[in-house]
Amino acid sequence: MLKKRLVLMSVAIAFFSSIAVPAFAAPTEINWWHAMRGARGEVVQQIVDGFNSSQSDFKVIATYKGAYDEVVNAGVAAVRARKQPHILQAFEVGTQTMMLSGAIYPVHELMKDNGFDVDWSGYLQPVLSYYMNAEGNLMSMPFNSSTPVMYYNVDLFKKAGLAPLSKETPVTWDELGEITKKLVDSGVPGGLVTAWQSWTQVENYSAIHNIPFASLSNGYEGLDVELMINNPKVVNHIARLKEWMADKRFYYGGQKYQGPKSEFIAQNAGLYIDSISGIAKLKSAVKDFNWDVAPLPVESWMKEPQNSIIGGASLWVFQGLPKKDYKGVAAFLSYLANTKSQVLWHKETGYFPITLKAYDQLKQEGYYTESPYQEVGIKQLTRRNPTKISRGLRLGYFVQIRNIINEELELVWNDSKTPQQAMDAAVERSNVKLREFERIYK
Repeated sequence: MLKKRLVLMSVAIAFFSSIAVPAFAAPTEINWWHAMRGARGEVVQQIVDGFNSSQSDFKVIATYKGAYDEVVNAGVAAVRARKQPHILQAFEVGTQTMMLSGAIYPVHELMKDNGFDVDWSGYLQPVLSYYMNAEGNLMSMPFNSSTPVMYYNVDLFKKAGLAPLSKETPVTWDELGEITKKLVDSGVPGGLVTAWQSWTQVENYSAIHNIPFASLSNGYEGLDVELMINNPKVVNHIARLKEWMADKRFYYGGQKYQGPKSEFIAQNAGLYIDSISGIAKLKSAVKDFNWDVAPLPVESWMKEPQNSIIGGASLWVFQGLPKKDYKGVAAFLSYLANTKSQVLWHKETGYFPITLKAYDQLKQEGYYTESPYQEVGIKQLTRRNPTKISRGLRLGYFVQIRNIINEELELVWNDSKTPQQAMDAAVERSNVKLREFERIYK
């Protein structure tokens, strides 16, 4: 009898279990490969967690894949293997390659196709213009956008009898020459160090002074583009920096940022040109002196300097994945661009808020009253509407071209070449790379 009751009970449990618990579909996974590590990676995850908890249909999985170039290489390999992620973070120098890859779902189409009516005029236009095609359509979603600024040691300035620099009006290069001399004369080992020398001293120098970096509107208007950085203005600028090396007004600390940043933190240089994203690094690293931020210098003959140009990366969406997934991709990109996300991203990383709403909220909150140095880069970037020259660069094999420019500049700093010889060689070598790229994609 007991055995019979146990059997009946088992049958009943099985029956009620089958009808009492509804089946819930698991959320659709959206894969995002990125290059943000450390504190920036933590903010990325914070934003992702916010999106995932805001709805139940989709789950974004953010995966760190290494440095910028490693992420792009991983993306290329994944596309070839047909195992691509939904979203890939690619640095700005890879824009042309990504655009012409044939593997991209343009962001402006993605958002429209999935019911998101985006007012692109509400975004920072100098940021958007970098990632637009020739027709003015946005191809990727801006994410971590930066621009170079000039940091300076407030305490060393005081010791040298120098006044603080303006956050609004840039000093001229002539004035900077006098400033760096006073710093060195006061006992500072070096005047100026610069990170990312191609980006800051060639690319941004050209943009701010509305000097073509390359033909065909810096490559926006065709693949048969050629570099133009051996022009007199750029050559004279490099020659001036070389001249300043003799009395240590300019101090070479390396091609990237680690060396120059270290020299500035060690107070071996009073001024340091680097990305606005360096603000976060300096906040945590500098404990024994006061520092501040100023716009990049301009030539005295440039009465109305143009906008600087951006660095950083954007988010590209790959084609070839289930159609239903793209609703989630579009929803996540929309969430990423909302005011709350952008305010958080700006405050925690130093990168620009990419929307005007986020920027306005930050101003209304009084954030820039508390942290005025964090607004310097935004004002520099937006002080003029971009021209065909100052909107950015659109060059194939740009990673290799930057390496070429850096190599040639090294030969100037070590007395192996004159500035003219180096820039001529940089143009000649880079044009070979541009022709290779043209043959592949024309």
